[in-house]
Amino acid sequence: MAAAASAMKHEAARDGTRVKSQVMSEIVVDLSSNALLLVSGDDASAFLHAQLTNDVEALGVNRAQWNGWCSPKGRLLATFLLVRRPDGFLAMLPGEIAAPIAKRLAMFVLRSKVKIADVSDRYARRGIIGHRTGPAPMEVAEDNGAILVGVEPGRIVAFMPPERALTPNAGPDAWELAAIHAGVPIITAATQEAFVPQMANFELVGGVSFKKGCYPGQEIVARMQYRGGLKRRMALAHLGGSQRPQPGESVYSATFGDQAVGTIVNAAPAPEGGFDALVVAQIESLQRGDLRWKSPDGPGLEVRSHPPLAA
Repeated sequence: MAAAASAMKHEAARDGTRVKSQVMSEIVVDLSSNALLLVSGDDASAFLHAQLTNDVEALGVNRAQWNGWCSPKGRLLATFLLVRRPDGFLAMLPGEIAAPIAKRLAMFVLRSKVKIADVSDRYARRGIIGHRTGPAPMEVAEDNGAILVGVEPGRIVAFMPPERALTPNAGPDAWELAAIHAGVPIITAATQEAFVPQMANFELVGGVSFKKGCYPGQEIVARMQYRGGLKRRMALAHLGGSQRPQPGESVYSATFGDQAVGTIVNAAPAPEGGFDALVVAQIESLQRGDLRWKSPDGPGLEVRSHPPLAA
């Protein structure tokens, strides 16, 4: 993928002061496949805090965090970037699950002063990879009407006025690959309710608070953290060939025979060919490194990195 270097200099006035920022980007990705929800109202903070895996009430204005929403069984229904703004909270998540998630969340609003709206048409969503300057991870800056959110070093999300949106120079696979290498699991329709957060290493990227109060599935998530019993973990793996793995597809191990030991979370083309993927699998199979895709005798998956494993 050829990198096209581009530079932007914007100046914006805020609170009577002149704010300057410069973003150097090598890769600009269209993130329109992601929707943007706005959760607003006097009770928005308390409402989200009681529903999500992270400490929303501790999130300051113009700060961001990875967050998740679980079923009562502690299984992830969604993972997303949550950004606190003066007028509410912006949540970016895959468009294929955004409407069902918004509808299901709305069922819990009851008498709370909370509104949930899809505001995707207000902002063009862009991912910028390779910037030299910009907001630090999980901090937010404003530039000429754009909201810039630091995700990891060298990676930002930009919510921009459609008429001033950056022109993409790379496809969405570039962004997905960067997320895979950062170890950030993105739940899609195919993987909803497949993983407790720790299975997908979500606490390792700061997506879970173990100090906050109750939320759906919290007892199960906490029990898994403090009493053990975690049998699956997420790893970065590589698959050769030209056929792309899809989220939700099964992986196998000789140790377990015909029984699937795990699931593809996300996958994207690798620069050297083949595909890099996040895979949630039995810890024993990760330790043995004998994963197979689709069937017990399918193509081998090379496990390239994983967190410390303890069965």
